[in-house]
Amino acid sequence: MDFLPTLWFILIAVLWIGYLFLEGFDLGVGMLMKTFAKNDKQRRVLLNTVGPVWDGNEVWLLTAGGATFAAFPYWYASLFSALYIPLVLVLIALIFRAVSFEYRGKAHTLAARNFWDWAICLGSFVAAFGIGAMLALSTTGLPLNANGDRVGGAFAWFNMYAVLGGLGVVAFCLIHALSFLTLKTDGEIRVRARKLLGRWLPVALLPLAGWAIAVVVLNRSGIALVPLALAVVALVVAWLSALKRREGRAFIGLGVFLVMGVATIFMAAYPNVLPSTIDAAYNLTVSNASSTPYTLKLMSIVAAFGVPLVLAYQGWTYWVFRKRITESHIPEAHVVTSIV
Repeated sequence: MDFLPTLWFILIAVLWIGYLFLEGFDLGVGMLMKTFAKNDKQRRVLLNTVGPVWDGNEVWLLTAGGATFAAFPYWYASLFSALYIPLVLVLIALIFRAVSFEYRGKAHTLAARNFWDWAICLGSFVAAFGIGAMLALSTTGLPLNANGDRVGGAFAWFNMYAVLGGLGVVAFCLIHALSFLTLKTDGEIRVRARKLLGRWLPVALLPLAGWAIAVVVLNRSGIALVPLALAVVALVVAWLSALKRREGRAFIGLGVFLVMGVATIFMAAYPNVLPSTIDAAYNLTVSNASSTPYTLKLMSIVAAFGVPLVLAYQGWTYWVFRKRITESHIPEAHVVTSIV
């Protein structure tokens, strides 16, 4: 076993877990802007729950992509070139979403606010679906030839695994957001979020569980059944906790489900980082897709100092903005004019 390539394969899996957990609930909150909130004030409550943290959460996405580029350049090159079209759409969605967070509060008309609300909602959906599809294809395979190039047309990547992964991440983000809202809000929003969480939690997690099971079956991995079983236990605990209105325990249960589910997927896929559906001989693995030992060693030293700092400042941010938000905290909308 190649120690450093394997270590960075694990670290990249951890980065994706961090991204899906933290960005998961704020992508879900974005999608709930037009499907859950009843009026403008409730939409502003939803925005304020993620306002101080959403941009920090996206650091995990950038770090995961950067770590893949540096540690496994062949994995990065094959994956991103094969999925050029969907990943461009994800980038556009993230840009529109980020701009909408800033511009919505500056809109003076109902039509303008409605436009930015839809931009947040659809941008969050496209980003979640695209990232889920990308991760699913990275673990189930793409039609790659001996050079690592995609074979087929521009949409050769589109298959049932891409849809399953996309729907799995979208559904998880929605249910994760409902759980987050039970912790961050009070009043009507909290009550409705709690009710929907208990009703839809097991159904919403089925696509993600199906993706994990598919990877285990494709790779015939026996060892991955251990985290898969733990994910099922966490799902049951989260659901029962939601039904009993134990909001903190439900949120933790969802987190454990995500950790164990992603661990199942990456453990079953190992040592492949990007399988080829044409011929197993063309699979990209932790050995043939990795950077040089010197590069990986240097990255490990930097990560040993950088990762704790990121965790520290993000933990501090969540602690500072830990209190609940209600509609009474939101002032009436008004136009602010500057005096020159």
